[in-house]
Amino acid sequence: MRKLLSALFTVAAMLVSIPALAQQTPATQASAPAAAPGAPAAPATGGAPAAAGGLPAIRHLVYQFGYNTKAADSGTGTGTTTIDITGLAKDGGMTVTATDSWWNTVNPRQTYTCEVYPDGGVTCSQPPNAISPIQLAIVPLLGQNYFTSLSSSPTSTWKQNYTVKATFVPGANSGFMGQVYTWNCAFDLTGKGPIPKAEPVILIHSTGAMKQQGGRYLTVNQKANIAYDPRINMPVYVDEAITLVPRLSVNQYTVEMKLIQTGQK
Repeated sequence: MRKLLSALFTVAAMLVSIPALAQQTPATQASAPAAAPGAPAAPATGGAPAAAGGLPAIRHLVYQFGYNTKAADSGTGTGTTTIDITGLAKDGGMTVTATDSWWNTVNPRQTYTCEVYPDGGVTCSQPPNAISPIQLAIVPLLGQNYFTSLSSSPTSTWKQNYTVKATFVPGANSGFMGQVYTWNCAFDLTGKGPIPKAEPVILIHSTGAMKQQGGRYLTVNQKANIAYDPRINMPVYVDEAITLVPRLSVNQYTVEMKLIQTGQK
């Protein structure tokens, strides 16, 4: 718990330094600038602030990540994930592109294009129909209704059920690379209230699993701490531990993600 609070305090300090937090609202909107940490929270509306056409106002996100290590700007297992919300799909999803850039590599990894739905569901229908383990930790949380329950109370509890349709490869030797499966996802979430020294950012505990339909019927158990900022209606921090059953070449791993940049694409 002490390590978690230390990490969250670090995120709080980081949030103060992100210029975009003071400039989230497009010029076409008449809302006030985001409140500084410690000021009263703006009401959470249950989805990212809407811009023209129903898209969220914030459409460019950069998360610093750590895979089996702490998120950092350098070091083995670290890097950044860039996510752009590029438009609305005919079936109601938001089209997103996501690219992982690992530390000390010349070129970023392949960019994946998927749709994320209001409940957190994800469909990757464009070849190679994939989403990376890093991206999977954050992309479902961008669903515009994922955190709706927090609009009534920062200590709300709720269940979030959705599906992911994609190739998800925890390890190169897992035996189902390139095959698209449906994963049924079910999570229990509990709001723990504003984080001390980072108000109005809210801490959320999440537990649940993704269950593969077909193939090896793999179960991906997940436990996560999420920091959610109601001023921008986006997760700003995720610390997730994953266990896979049955055992594969990669059986357990962790992902830590910190929002370091936002903007309008």
